[in-house]
Amino acid sequence: MNSLLQTRGLTLKFGGVVAAESIDFDLKAGERLAVIGANGAGKTTFINMVTGYIKPSAGKIMFDGVNITGMHPRQIVLQGIGRSFQLPQLFTEHTVRQSIELAVAARQGPLSMLRPMSKCVERDEIDHVLSVVGLSQRADDHCDSLPEGHRKLLDVAMALVLRPKLLIMDEPTSGVAADEKHPLMATIMNALSEQNVTAVFVEHDVDIVREYATRVAAWISGRIAADGSPETVMNDDEVRTVVLGH
Repeated sequence: MNSLLQTRGLTLKFGGVVAAESIDFDLKAGERLAVIGANGAGKTTFINMVTGYIKPSAGKIMFDGVNITGMHPRQIVLQGIGRSFQLPQLFTEHTVRQSIELAVAARQGPLSMLRPMSKCVERDEIDHVLSVVGLSQRADDHCDSLPEGHRKLLDVAMALVLRPKLLIMDEPTSGVAADEKHPLMATIMNALSEQNVTAVFVEHDVDIVREYATRVAAWISGRIAADGSPETVMNDDEVRTVVLGH
């Protein structure tokens, strides 16, 4: 199977500091990749390069056969890479439904903003995505009233209506109560499976990684130190010492 996402020689330097060093990486469609590592290890730097927020110093990024190196974030979204953030990027003055409608309108381009919202979106599509992320009962609630877990789900929903092939999530369970983390991740992963979306997620909770990842990449000092099944990576000596603190 061909790679959905591929990097070759991906490097980022800030003066004399190497934040990412010649990263060769392949992601297959359908994988659930957890990215782990200590703060400053290079996880977010890698994600920012893939999603266009940082331009690499050297190397190439291919997505679904297209060279996306150096593209603007909006162009990369249009290619099929979605992203949700550690701090959800929401329209707090709007309701949950309105926020998803705005995301659909953004998908359809600037001209859609000149038409009434009811002409831009299909209600069935909005209802469906609300259902798959478990927010149907909160459709008319304002975003600023949502608890953190529901904010995370709405952020994912807004990414899903952009119809990505790949969704990259930055710490989807951060800020969520311990007893809500597993239900949250189960809902997200079920939604991605239903939409046939490949997933990459940065995560610090080892139990979440073991439960929901099919593959783990451990970052140490700007490089991928270990890459494989959760069991293999979690038992790697360097990962246990530097990342897990065992």
